[in-house]
Amino acid sequence: MHPTNTLFNETTSSQAKLVSLLSSSGLHVSCAESCTGGLIAAAITEISGSSSVFECGVCSYSNRIKHEVLCVRQETLDTYTELSLQTAEEMATGVLKLSHSDIAVSTTGVAGPTGGTDENPVGTVYIAIVNRSQILYSEKVNFNPTLTLSRDEIRKACTNYCLEKLCLAVTAMTENL
Repeated sequence: MHPTNTLFNETTSSQAKLVSLLSSSGLHVSCAESCTGGLIAAAITEISGSSSVFECGVCSYSNRIKHEVLCVRQETLDTYTELSLQTAEEMATGVLKLSHSDIAVSTTGVAGPTGGTDENPVGTVYIAIVNRSQILYSEKVNFNPTLTLSRDEIRKACTNYCLEKLCLAVTAMTENL
């Protein structure tokens, strides 16, 4: 007998709900992740049946990959940096186009424990969700306002948040089908 080793016990309901929503609506999702390092993709693909709805995950830690693979404009990176809504939106749009999925999520931020600034303290993440016709969601979120969370806790909190936001976005999209 093998022990159950669920990567995200606390997000199983959001994971399962997202896969179910995508499956029932015939939609496909992709992820472009920097600070979450593939955790959103891992959480989705942990659910049986996710292969019918998950297209692709790009772990784009470097700005070179953001630019060369996800087509984030160099001007965006130079003007706004990788820590910006503009970059998050272009990352999500880039993975959507790369994968031909229906909806995409992106994350870029500071998981810590180093790298924070006054403008972007540790725990700050820029998140975007897009579909083929518009930006559905774009927000700067501080997952660590008290500066007490670990890197792992920040990344998991962001993953949970993104799964919940994806569920809301897919629900909104299917209401308009």
